[in-house]
Amino acid sequence: MSQIEIAEIIEQIKQEIEVDTNGQAKASLRATARLAGVSDKAIGKALESANLEPSKLAQMLMQQSFDAANLTDWRTSGIPDTAIAIILEYYAYEAGRYCTKQARLVCRSFNTIGIRAWIQDKLGWTKPVTDNKTGMTEIQLLAALAKHLAEQEQHLLQQQQQQTEILHRLKAVEVEQDRVNTPCGHKYSVVGFANLQGLEISVKEAGTKGRKASALCRKQGIEIERIHDPRFGKVGLYPESILVEVFKAEQN
Repeated sequence: MSQIEIAEIIEQIKQEIEVDTNGQAKASLRATARLAGVSDKAIGKALESANLEPSKLAQMLMQQSFDAANLTDWRTSGIPDTAIAIILEYYAYEAGRYCTKQARLVCRSFNTIGIRAWIQDKLGWTKPVTDNKTGMTEIQLLAALAKHLAEQEQHLLQQQQQQTEILHRLKAVEVEQDRVNTPCGHKYSVVGFANLQGLEISVKEAGTKGRKASALCRKQGIEIERIHDPRFGKVGLYPESILVEVFKAEQN
């Protein structure tokens, strides 16, 4: 789960998030479940348990001054932003085997701006209103932060891809320079060298010449490079000077 995917989820559920005139936000049960990376049935079941035998999640919510009636009403009326923070924390760290990586990621992002909003609230600070627009709520700030992080992640991926392409090009240049600087010249397979010379060669002849080229390489202390060939399997690459000598000897 990446910041890009988190931003996509927020984009998909933004129609299920609303803000009142006081700047307080709430989200539907489904939207909250999408943020936490769990099913809406799981959260719905936890909320319903408040009137009977409260689940751990229901207890956490009621410890924060939400009563049982609130919890059951949220299924239809929506879940307030302060309760969403508790639900995310539960599925991030307190749900045991039901914890999700997505909830931890969203919770971290939420907490990054949540503490800022908390301090602003305690100091009585409010964002100046301009052009009849209200300040951003925590959920709106979360969406903006997730979008910013997603853009950064996408930029980083593009940079990594560009670096990989540059490294591939540099490697190709190094290989070509190595071939040019090698005293014995370019390397070819027997069949490749024959084709370069416009000669037809059978598989048997290629095998014979390959063995002779290998013997000459070993005699001169030249390492034989081997590559995969779809027709013959592994084939050797021999210096041009070696192949010239082998083919010349055969012609004589």
